[in-house]
Amino acid sequence: MIASLILSELRGTTAIFTLNRPERRNALSRGLIEDLSDAIERAGRDSDVRAVVLTGAGSTFCAGMDLKESASKTGSISHSEESRLVANAQAIADLIDLVHKLPKPTIAALNGDAYAGGAGLALACDFVIASDGAKLGYPEVRRGLVASIVLHDLIRQAGDRRARRLLLSGTPISAHEAYAWGLFHEITSVDLLLERAIELGRSLAECGPHALATTKRLLDESLFRPATLRGAAAISAAVRVSDEAVEGIAAFLEKRPPNWFPQPDSDTKS
Repeated sequence: MIASLILSELRGTTAIFTLNRPERRNALSRGLIEDLSDAIERAGRDSDVRAVVLTGAGSTFCAGMDLKESASKTGSISHSEESRLVANAQAIADLIDLVHKLPKPTIAALNGDAYAGGAGLALACDFVIASDGAKLGYPEVRRGLVASIVLHDLIRQAGDRRARRLLLSGTPISAHEAYAWGLFHEITSVDLLLERAIELGRSLAECGPHALATTKRLLDESLFRPATLRGAAAISAAVRVSDEAVEGIAAFLEKRPPNWFPQPDSDTKS
């Protein structure tokens, strides 16, 4: 029996969607993206749902794009593989757009680390509650990739200087630092995480649903959020098919330094 990629539960008026690939650190496979998108769309149409919680199974919220699924098998990208990678980038962009445009409040309950597309998914939500051991990071540049789809929310929320630190270094920050930066709204123990998210969802149900939907739309308009992230997806896909990205992903999967990594004596001058 194949396990569901998304576990769905309704607690009162709060829908809980759990990313369910713990053996792959809840990485965003094409199937998971499609199932999560379907679940969110259904929640948007269901009048009984007043808030949506996104969380993960296991010890990681989401490690980002499933690099193993999208890795080249031959060391170069064929035309068919290129088309598939473009479609994958568009699917991630459409998922982030869907979270942005959902007329109901969204809450990311980070049971663990959120990296790359997983960080983007979390920061696309209206609220972020994190377990105290969670980390947030954008390691794309360390794989020869570019975080073009998810950087829009980060820049708006963290500001230019802090966004540069995360995006250009590829090193993560702790939950407490993310809280200090205003990226996380609350930090709690992992044991209390889901209950805190449900409690927040319950309090949001006390607000007028149409008023909430209109306020979300006005907030997006005032922030000049892009109408679509398809343009960012095109940039991501173009970089993804480069030789550098192919090498970076291969090195990551093979647990070795990429070929651009400085050798120990490379900085030594005779």
